[in-house]
Amino acid sequence: MLEPINVSLESLNLITLAPMLIAIAGGLIILIIDLLNGKLHKSLYVMLTILVLFVDFGSVLGLNVNERGFFDVMLIDGISIVSQLMIIGGSMIFIPLALTSKRFHEYSYPEFFALFLFMIAGFQFMVATDNLILIFVGLETASLALYTLIALHNRANSYEAAVKYFTMGALAAGFFAMGSAVVYALTGSVELYKVAEVMATRLNETGLMIAVFGSSVLLLVAFAFKLSLFPFHTWVPDVYEGASAALAGYMSVVPKIAAFVVSIRLFGMYIDLGIEWVRWTILIIAVLTMTLSNIMALVQNDVKRMLAYSSISHAGFIIAALALDTTEGNTAIFLYYALFMFTNLGAFSMLWISRHKKRRFDSRYDHPYEKFAGLIQIMPMGAVIMGLFMFSLAGVPPFSVFWGKVYVMQAAVNAGYIWLAIIMGLNSAIAAYYYMKLVVYMFLKDPVKDVDVVYYNISKPLMAMVGFATVATVAAIFYVQPLVSYIYYMISASGY
Repeated sequence: MLEPINVSLESLNLITLAPMLIAIAGGLIILIIDLLNGKLHKSLYVMLTILVLFVDFGSVLGLNVNERGFFDVMLIDGISIVSQLMIIGGSMIFIPLALTSKRFHEYSYPEFFALFLFMIAGFQFMVATDNLILIFVGLETASLALYTLIALHNRANSYEAAVKYFTMGALAAGFFAMGSAVVYALTGSVELYKVAEVMATRLNETGLMIAVFGSSVLLLVAFAFKLSLFPFHTWVPDVYEGASAALAGYMSVVPKIAAFVVSIRLFGMYIDLGIEWVRWTILIIAVLTMTLSNIMALVQNDVKRMLAYSSISHAGFIIAALALDTTEGNTAIFLYYALFMFTNLGAFSMLWISRHKKRRFDSRYDHPYEKFAGLIQIMPMGAVIMGLFMFSLAGVPPFSVFWGKVYVMQAAVNAGYIWLAIIMGLNSAIAAYYYMKLVVYMFLKDPVKDVDVVYYNISKPLMAMVGFATVATVAAIFYVQPLVSYIYYMISASGY
C-alpha cells in the first residue's frame, strides 16, 4: 500500500507563482465585469489592465533570486526576473495606446484586454521555468492569445496575418514538442538541469550523440520560427503588415524576449556540454539572418515592411550573442532588447500618425515612403521624433540602440570572435541606408499634394506614449551603465 505524500504549502513556495496568477486573475476579472455590465467604456478596461500590470511588476520585484517553487517546476533566477520586468514594462507602454482613437475598434472589446493579460501570463511562465512541459504550456497560452489579438484588427489582411502566424506557430509548437520528446526519451527528464546532468555522463555514446543532434535540430527549428531567424522568417513582414502598427511593434520585442530566455536555457545547456555544432549552427544562422534581412529591407517600398525586416535583422544580431555562451554575451541580449524595446515600439507607433481607412498614397501598401514625404513641413515635432528613432535603430551614436550594438560586438571580441564583430559592423552600415532613406523623405522631400494635417492622428495618448519612448531613447545615453551593471549582476548571480 502506497503511503500518502504530505506536501506543505510552505514547501510549494507559491510566491513564485504570484506574478502569473496576478495576470490571469486580472484577465478573469475583466471578463466577469463585462458579463455583469457589457456597456462600460473601454477606458475602464485600460485602467484595470495598467493596474494589474503595476501589481504584477511589483510582485516580480519582490521575488528572491535563485528560488524554486511549486514542485520545483518554477525557477526564479536573475534571468527570469529581468525578463519578466522587461515583458511587463513593454506591456505597460503598449496598453495606453488603446485610448488613442475610436478607429481602432479592437480596443473597444473587453476580450482584447483579457487576452492581453493571459498572453503576458504565458510569457511569464515561459521565462520562469526550466521545465520543458511548462515552457510548452506558456508558449501555447501566449501564442493562442496573440493570434486572436491580431485577428481582432478586423481587416482582410489581419485575418490573413493571423492565419499565417497560427500556421507558423503550430509548426514551431510541433517541432518543440518533438524535440522535447527526444530529450525526454534520452534522459528520462524534462527538467533542464537534470537533463544536463544525464547528458554529461553519457556524451561518449555514439547512439546518444545522434539523438542529441536530432533533438537540437528540432529545437533550433522551433525557436528559429519564434525568433524569425533565417530561413524561417518569411512570415514576419506579412504578419506585421496585417497587425495594427503598435501591435506589430509589440510583437517585434516582447514575444522575442520570452523566446530568447528559453533559447539561452536550452542552447546554453548544449554549448556548455561541449556540443560545438550547436554553437556554429547558431552563428551561421545569425550571420545569414542579419545579412539577408538587411538586403531585403533595402528594397522595400513600405515603411512597416522595412521595419519588419529591420526587426528580423536585430534578432539575428542578438542570436549571435547567445552563441557566445558567456555572461557578457547573455547580458548583451537583455541590454539590447531593453534599449531596442522603447525605440522600436515608438517607431511602429509613429506609423499611426498617418493611418487612414483607405489607402490614399498607394494601392498596395498602408505606409509607403511617400506618406512621410515632407513630414517636417506638416508635423515638425513628429518628423524630429521619427528621425530620432531611425538614428537610434541605425546605431548612430550616442542614441540608445548604439550602446546595445557596441556591447554585443564587445562581447563577441572578448569571446575571440573578431570576424563576427566585423560582420555585425558591416550589417549596421547596410542598415543605416534604409533608415536614412525615411529621414531623407521626411526632411528633404516635398509633401504629396492634397495631404492635409487633418488626416494625421495626433491624439494625446499616442503623443504621450511616443514622448515616453523618445525620453527613454535619449535617457539611455546617460543611464546605460547602471542598466548594464544591474543586468550583469542578475545574470551572473544565476550562473549564466
